[in-house]
Amino acid sequence: MTPSSLSRIARMKVALIAISFASLSAAPVMAQTAKPFEAMSNSAQSLRDSIVSLARAQIGTRYKLGGITPDKGFDCSGLVKFVMSALNLDVPRTAKQQSKVGLAIVRDTSRLLPGDVLTFGRGKKGVVSHVGIYVGDGRFVQASSAAGRVVETPLDRPPSPRIKVWRGVRRLLPDDSASATIASKGGN
Repeated sequence: MTPSSLSRIARMKVALIAISFASLSAAPVMAQTAKPFEAMSNSAQSLRDSIVSLARAQIGTRYKLGGITPDKGFDCSGLVKFVMSALNLDVPRTAKQQSKVGLAIVRDTSRLLPGDVLTFGRGKKGVVSHVGIYVGDGRFVQASSAAGRVVETPLDRPPSPRIKVWRGVRRLLPDDSASATIASKGGN
């Protein structure tokens, strides 16, 4: 680097520090100390709202095993990957892999937050073979092979041989409330 480019970088750093200091000192002191994590909480809520909007925008898209795009169709994990990737959240490709990322949350409807990934499976071993995105009010969006398309479904459904059992919850976004409880044994 040349001396002139170093001095330009130094001036830019000083300017950024001055701007940061001016914005901090201009804000009321009470606002700074009242809710120090409010901006992060609002950001997480905004991201959750975006996940819900993107998931709901895919409703009606056809089901396609191995599908990862709205043009060609989605399978369950392809839908989750597509929605999360659109918001720069990297998740693996399969339902089984997706059931292991993020934070395991107790399987309790009162603790769900929009944007949580719900996991489903059959059998006593609880192998995860299906995922969906919780959108709030006891509902989730999923790419359903039975319906042949992406649908919004109530979480509280009557048991059926065709419906996989709700196994767990994975939280990929920071918790913006103090109400979440981590599952004790990594429950999917």
